[in-house]
Amino acid sequence: MSSDNERSADPGDGAPEQLALIRETVRRAKVPRAKPRTWRDAALAKELPVARVLVNKGLLHLDQYFDYAVPEELDAEAQPGVRVRVRFGAGGRNVRGGRREGGGLIDGFLIERRAESDYTGALAALAYVVSPEPVLGPDLLALSRAVADRYAGSLADVLQLAVPPRNGRAESRPSPEPLPPPPAPSAGSWERYAQGSAFLRALAEGGAPRAVWTALPGPHWPEEIARAMAATLASGRGALVVVPDGRAAARVDAALTGLLGPGRHALLTADSGPEKRYREWLAVRRGSVRAVVGTRAAMFAPVADLGLVAVWDDGDASHSDDNAPFPHVREVLELRAAPGRCAFLLGGTNCTVEAAQLVESGWALPLRADREQLRIAAPLVRTVGDGELARDGAARAARLPSLAWQTVRDGLRSGPVLVQVPRRGYAPRLACERCREPARCRHCAGPLQAPDQRGLDCAWCGRAETAWHCVACGSNRLRAQIVGARRTAEELGRAFPAVPVRTSGRDHVLDSVPDVPALVVSTPGAEPVAESGYAAALLLDGWAMVGRPDLRAGEEALRRWTAAASLVRGQPEGGTVVVVAEPTLRPVQALVRWDPVGHARRELAERAELGFPPVSRMASVTGAPQALAAFLAAAELPPEAEVLGPVPVPAGGPGRPRRPGDAPPGESWERALLRVPPGSGAALAAALKAAQAARMSRGSGEQVRIRVDPPDIG
Repeated sequence: MSSDNERSADPGDGAPEQLALIRETVRRAKVPRAKPRTWRDAALAKELPVARVLVNKGLLHLDQYFDYAVPEELDAEAQPGVRVRVRFGAGGRNVRGGRREGGGLIDGFLIERRAESDYTGALAALAYVVSPEPVLGPDLLALSRAVADRYAGSLADVLQLAVPPRNGRAESRPSPEPLPPPPAPSAGSWERYAQGSAFLRALAEGGAPRAVWTALPGPHWPEEIARAMAATLASGRGALVVVPDGRAAARVDAALTGLLGPGRHALLTADSGPEKRYREWLAVRRGSVRAVVGTRAAMFAPVADLGLVAVWDDGDASHSDDNAPFPHVREVLELRAAPGRCAFLLGGTNCTVEAAQLVESGWALPLRADREQLRIAAPLVRTVGDGELARDGAARAARLPSLAWQTVRDGLRSGPVLVQVPRRGYAPRLACERCREPARCRHCAGPLQAPDQRGLDCAWCGRAETAWHCVACGSNRLRAQIVGARRTAEELGRAFPAVPVRTSGRDHVLDSVPDVPALVVSTPGAEPVAESGYAAALLLDGWAMVGRPDLRAGEEALRRWTAAASLVRGQPEGGTVVVVAEPTLRPVQALVRWDPVGHARRELAERAELGFPPVSRMASVTGAPQALAAFLAAAELPPEAEVLGPVPVPAGGPGRPRRPGDAPPGESWERALLRVPPGSGAALAAALKAAQAARMSRGSGEQVRIRVDPPDIG
């Protein structure tokens, strides 16, 4: 035994005091305490003891608030807007000590504190507060509710899109102090537009102009957006800009940093990673940053004192969310701009039919340049139609007409040349060389493809095909219906062996290319930016985009073409674009004249005559035939609602990528379109939401999908 132990055992050295302290500690530990998950017998908060909570259940029949008791120990942290955990689903049978118990733990948001509850039964208690950080403010809650009502969805589903997942490390770090408003910027390249300077001046003075901006082709649009944001910040208000993808966000981010310096804006994109993105979002929520540049999810960014909302290229499919209730960025930003002192800017090198309707209705004003400025900025556009292709021996042998070869050869003398191909891969679709009958799989009738030069396989079931022959004529020779980007790159590489060939597509997207002679083969939407603009561009297989069986085929083809042609140098610098498509087609004529606004107006007039969106409001309802029929019979649709269909929905074959709206493999689904005139969209959404909620509350097994304002209606 050591000397230390001998001294501690001596009764005169304080041992009784230590033993008494231990006994007291054990006695206190045996005192019964309330369980944190039920807070049984725990005292409630003295003031506002009821918490109104939105539980994280996206079911429409549960789209309401639920009341919970607030234990006294959670009184300080349980404030409106915080994340909480609650017990849900226990029912009213398990009540002990006046407190409901049981049920599973589920996440939720605390909406408000109340003095008493409307519910007459026993309340369950809040389990605990996940974080004292208030992430759901009144403005974001009101916006989310408006979006849920517009798209016949639940508030919980919208908040899943609006509030990013929590990251404890990011939340524990303080946000920087806000910077004072910057000085108002000069007009810069906005002077090229007739009302450009006046638009910036109105933003800097605290006004709320609404504009549909048809941007001139060229590299200036990121800087012009940055100047609009800077003018809004100069008025002491916040600004929000949403772009289609991370590459566009990076360009606006660089322009805004160059104009105002770092620390004045947040970049909200999926590429940032969960921790950095949540840290940036918290800086916006706490008021440290009052300007946001981001992709789709940034449309809900909680910018304080919002003075400008802007969306770039609203026709891009990335702006439509793939998760319920499928909101579109343009519509959400319209909701944010409508009630308050907030400006609205819808910009792009193209003009969608929805943008033309905003101008036609007077809700927004046009913001365009005159024809003289357009002639300076736009390239020369030339066409090659079927007649020229039939007379062109080079086109019959190599798919590219002589005009295209000559344009490439001339363009490579001064810089890179862009080649846009509607499909990726080597030869995505094959047909019989003799009779042009599409090549299909013998097992599932799916289209055959050649992902490489070695063999064939089915695009649906993936089976290899080793002995194909045409069922119509017996030939065993194939040709490509639509040659993909890789095959085009190989052909151009053989034709121009001394010139490097770069490809940009879904698997590998280039951000930019140097200003040196090169061939850049890209699929639509993946075109990299050239430092000084492309010397020329080829837009191949135009019929593949114009001929799609969709209401928006012509509009989408023109949008893709103008986006690619905008990367080409202006006509005074020798920039030339060749589009391989029939010159008489309306989108081709609009590209030649560079008149996307005129094209959108004509499309709008035709849709108004036929009752198509956006003049009318439309919703699609999809499901098994019996379930769809039962849903339509039970829904109390507005009297003016028109039901179109139902019609069969294409089934997703084995191995085939599922597209939004496709039926599950092995199931036969149908789709009905519901159309109402202007002014009845809210009534239609409310009727669909009520019918779906009633169906879910009854526990109907068969699923029915609802989508308001579907992007593709055939």
